[in-house]
Amino acid sequence: MVVDKSGKRVQKMFGEIAPSYDRMNHLLSMNVDRYWRRRAVQALRPYSQRPILDCCSGTGDLAFAFEAVTHCEVPVVAADFCHEMLAVGEQKRCKRANSRVTFVEADTQDLPFPDNEFQVVSAAFGLRNVADTDLGLREMTRVCCPGGQVAILEFSTPRRQPIKGLYSWYFKNILPRIGQALARNSSSAYSYLPDSVGEFPAYEQLVEKMLKAGLSQARFIPLTFGIATLYVGVK
Repeated sequence: MVVDKSGKRVQKMFGEIAPSYDRMNHLLSMNVDRYWRRRAVQALRPYSQRPILDCCSGTGDLAFAFEAVTHCEVPVVAADFCHEMLAVGEQKRCKRANSRVTFVEADTQDLPFPDNEFQVVSAAFGLRNVADTDLGLREMTRVCCPGGQVAILEFSTPRRQPIKGLYSWYFKNILPRIGQALARNSSSAYSYLPDSVGEFPAYEQLVEKMLKAGLSQARFIPLTFGIATLYVGVK
């Protein structure tokens, strides 16, 4: 069965869970998602005053992580096509002193930015929700400046046993029930999660797509036994 990633379905689903999105992420990952974002920012090491773009940004957690490491000295744009998620992000921004994060409503498949604009273009746990992965990667590459980096942080399936078996059982059987019970929604958002991860290209497959999108030196870095993976390419 092909997962329905149509724009209206994804917008409705994330709009419904937006108020509890951050809390559920931290709960279901046992706060490891915070570590994954820190590792991503550390690996990318923003190197100039050029702005940074975080696509599929949701409530902006990765955008805020970039802001923290650059000490609010570099403009950071958080783009997402779900208005409700952006509204939560704006509330978080208002509570942060001197924040330079700007939230923009935009589809990763059609980014409203000029070519070669950003030193880093990222997407954390969001590219798998884009209907056309290849188009999303091409757009992210287009707006990245020459020498800049495109990074994808995404869930993946561990390759080694017994972690692979234990994680798959939790991810497919326990996580959806907990998520649905605590963040009730009509879109089965927490059943969609393992389905979308299982369908999304991972490891060498995503690296190949990044290369086809026009990136070079593409590589992947497994995190926490491969439960998440960071992919980085250079334009």
